[in-house]
Amino acid sequence: MLQIRRATERGHFQNDWLNSYHSFSFGEYKDPQHMGWSVLRVINEDRVMPSTGFPRHPHDNMEIISYVLAGELAHQDSIGNGSKISAGDVQLMSAGAGITHAEFNPSHEQANHFLQIWLLPNERDISPHYVEQHFSPEQKQGRWCLIISPDGREHSIRAHTEACLYSSLLDEKSSLSYQLAAERVAYLHIASGTVHINDGTIDILLTAGDAAYVTAASKLTLSGAVAETAEILLFDLPA
Repeated sequence: MLQIRRATERGHFQNDWLNSYHSFSFGEYKDPQHMGWSVLRVINEDRVMPSTGFPRHPHDNMEIISYVLAGELAHQDSIGNGSKISAGDVQLMSAGAGITHAEFNPSHEQANHFLQIWLLPNERDISPHYVEQHFSPEQKQGRWCLIISPDGREHSIRAHTEACLYSSLLDEKSSLSYQLAAERVAYLHIASGTVHINDGTIDILLTAGDAAYVTAASKLTLSGAVAETAEILLFDLPA
């Protein structure tokens, strides 16, 4: 069974340097009907203007993922990491017992577009750490590419969570299926483009920013809808 969440239903925050859409309650956006789904707590779609960004701030006991869609994102933290990532790169910061960090757009000309994702950890107060990894279009094209997992299988990033995060690129000639286990649920987020999603009872068109809550044991079939390639994130989560 599917419950659709349209992009226009998300929370929204904007100031002079940040334009952000919140899938779940975050900051000033409070929605008791959308506090998260299983261990998935945050998906913020952020656009950061050139030469601006998030000043240094603290986190603890959260697995924080930055998934870059366009532009560049720079990172600095209190355990000595400093890097710059671009489209196709994914970074994981395990906040653990406590860490401070800053994220900013190092470009003087191009806006940055990325997804900020928070997952609840399966261990508390671990030593904080940071990792980044590139996932090429070839790894995602027409297949499920495992990005985040509890055990690092299939060359994914190992995180302290019971969630698995998959990514895929679908064009109008490609389709994919996914079968959920009886004790697992899912959350599907369309990062860009347009796709058809079918659970055996309904066929729905989803566009960028749309999402679907998926109940346990469901089988999904997704297919590209237009010539433009769609980018999809699928979270396989404990029920």
